[in-house]
Amino acid sequence: MFFSTHKAAMLAGATALASWGLAADAETELTMYYPIAVGGALTEVVDGIVADFEAENPDIKVNAIYSGNYDDTRVRALSALNSGEPAQLAVMFSIDAYDLIEQDIVVAFDDVISSDEDRAWLDGFYPALMANGKIEGKTWGVPFQRSTIVAYYNKDMFREAGLDPEKAPTSWEELVSMGKALTKDDTYGVMIPSTGYPYWMFQALAIQNGKELMAGDGLTTYFDDPKVVETLDFWKSLSAEHGIMPEGTVEWGTLRQAFLEGQTAMMWHSTGNLTAVKNNASFDFGVAMLPGNERLGSPTGGGNFYLFKDTTDEEKAAALKLIKFMTAPEQAAEWSIKTGYMGVSPAAYETEKLADYTTEFPPALVARNQLEHAVAEFSTFETARVRDGLNNAIQAALTGTKSAADALGEAQAAAERLLKDYQ
Repeated sequence: MFFSTHKAAMLAGATALASWGLAADAETELTMYYPIAVGGALTEVVDGIVADFEAENPDIKVNAIYSGNYDDTRVRALSALNSGEPAQLAVMFSIDAYDLIEQDIVVAFDDVISSDEDRAWLDGFYPALMANGKIEGKTWGVPFQRSTIVAYYNKDMFREAGLDPEKAPTSWEELVSMGKALTKDDTYGVMIPSTGYPYWMFQALAIQNGKELMAGDGLTTYFDDPKVVETLDFWKSLSAEHGIMPEGTVEWGTLRQAFLEGQTAMMWHSTGNLTAVKNNASFDFGVAMLPGNERLGSPTGGGNFYLFKDTTDEEKAAALKLIKFMTAPEQAAEWSIKTGYMGVSPAAYETEKLADYTTEFPPALVARNQLEHAVAEFSTFETARVRDGLNNAIQAALTGTKSAADALGEAQAAAERLLKDYQ
């Protein structure tokens, strides 16, 4: 009797272990590196989307590693890969594509997708958001946490200054004249951040002045072009000549709070701050496209999904499934509402949820509408080092340690040295 009972118990245990083993074997585990670079409870939003995905796909487990800003994320993800730690996907800078391809770390989505449905999905994103991810005929990055730079402005301050609260500046001339009307006591007319991502703001200004900072081949920069030098002189003039912006540098990380506290009537910042501003502003505010000089324009910005190359076919398939889920219209709509980032496809804005939200809160459409005037974000081979040289030049000119011409000339010479081996 004891033998029979004991044997039955052993058999039951073995069956349970076997079943558990089969479940464990069937489970695909993904590690996803994710940047948290802009304010707001983004971790909670991403965690919620991941939880929904896991509920629909119980055979796939996702470990989301929140890894600081975009540069931190690239460093941490590549360090993990180099040390043999598993990672299958990441959201990293859209502008990292050239370097990731050069290092042979990522795989093109074209080489992973197979069905007509997959191809339709890949073709469904806004073309402007695909510009940084498409290189030499292949798609290396898929848009998710994407943005353009927008102008936030305090409508109450506009009213007090006798300005139309429904009309933000549309030209550089209006930016200066309105900025002067809005500058008083401890409030500046405008703040444009020059730490964190100064090259991004500078690219917007240069585009508005009719000149791109780089060619589309990842090999050529135009930092010392007269139009580009003129652009940096204009940025400097906002503080040095017109007095509508603080002298020196303006901090990226604290600018939103400065705007909320009334230290500036206007700020240029990522649309990724929109929901946080909406939830925290104690005043009536507006959102507008950036003003232009020769033209309107903003670079796109933010992060793309990348698939790492050194993973199994099963892991790639699971990672692709996760990316398709997170970029699907319903999730993209929810993401846009909760963060302020753009829905990455026209289909996202056709969902009932986002259509209702943008009807109720039209500022949520500004960044999307600005795509009509947007260009690819600055990106080259050796992107991080080339970008650092440009950032240093911008800050040197804004702080007065070098002239715009000298600073940008040095940055151009450094960029040419770095890119020479790729030409």
